[in-house]
Amino acid sequence: MKNSADIESGVLPKGKVKVPHPPEPEGRTPVRVNGIEIGEEEIRSEMQNHRASNPEQAREMAIRALVVRELLVQEAAAENIVAEPRILGDGLKEIEADAAIRALLDEQVSTPRADEAACRRYYDSHREKFSSQTIYEARHILIAATPSNEERRKEARKTASMIIKKLQDNPGIFPELAKTHSACPSKQQGGNLGQLGKGATVAEFETVLFQMDEGQLWPVPVPTQFGYHVIRLDKIIQGEQLPFEAARQKIAAWLEASSWSRAVAQYISILAGKADIQGFDMEGARTPLVQ
Repeated sequence: MKNSADIESGVLPKGKVKVPHPPEPEGRTPVRVNGIEIGEEEIRSEMQNHRASNPEQAREMAIRALVVRELLVQEAAAENIVAEPRILGDGLKEIEADAAIRALLDEQVSTPRADEAACRRYYDSHREKFSSQTIYEARHILIAATPSNEERRKEARKTASMIIKKLQDNPGIFPELAKTHSACPSKQQGGNLGQLGKGATVAEFETVLFQMDEGQLWPVPVPTQFGYHVIRLDKIIQGEQLPFEAARQKIAAWLEASSWSRAVAQYISILAGKADIQGFDMEGARTPLVQ
């Protein structure tokens, strides 16, 4: 049996090692919201829910989220709000605190519906969001040459120019020349790159492609980091504008959600302004009020 005096004095039986409690971080003031402390263990657990570039940023985001939650829980209690937890996806159920927060926000935060005029203004100002992008069906022949090999670059350009001349005389042999000369795997499909949109290729290739007319063979080799390209644009599929009527419901939902988020952030700012928050600067934190 272990001697109680030894245990109390800190002396352990032979062969045992005493593991001390991890020290609290030096220089950190405990985080409290109206006297309720948010513990380090809770903060470390919450940090896992926030993507950040470094641990300190994750900690800041975690504390802010926990402070906001505590503010809302306390306000719901002050308002005597009790709500029935809802059944969530996969058979999960809200905890009572989350149900109370939901009911509090439903009661305290209201936003107007997005009318047709507001939806129309947003649509007219962001028409590019409601259109499909133009698609280019192109094929190419790549004569490979790295930028560091000047001699090879000269040879590649010369070969690409020769291929262009042959294609100008006989456009139908593009697949054949691609299989013979191209260093790109697309040579197995006669150089066909499929359907290309903005950002699908390197900038030098894309700049030329977007200037071309349907059916055009670019008259000079196009240099990129991979070598020189012979490019032909087979087809252009123009993007289509989605009509306002088809986009109205989506726009209204976005405007209303955005308005609600701003209203909740303002409500939380009011709660934070009248609360006694210690160990954390809500005004100085860089993350949004509502996560």
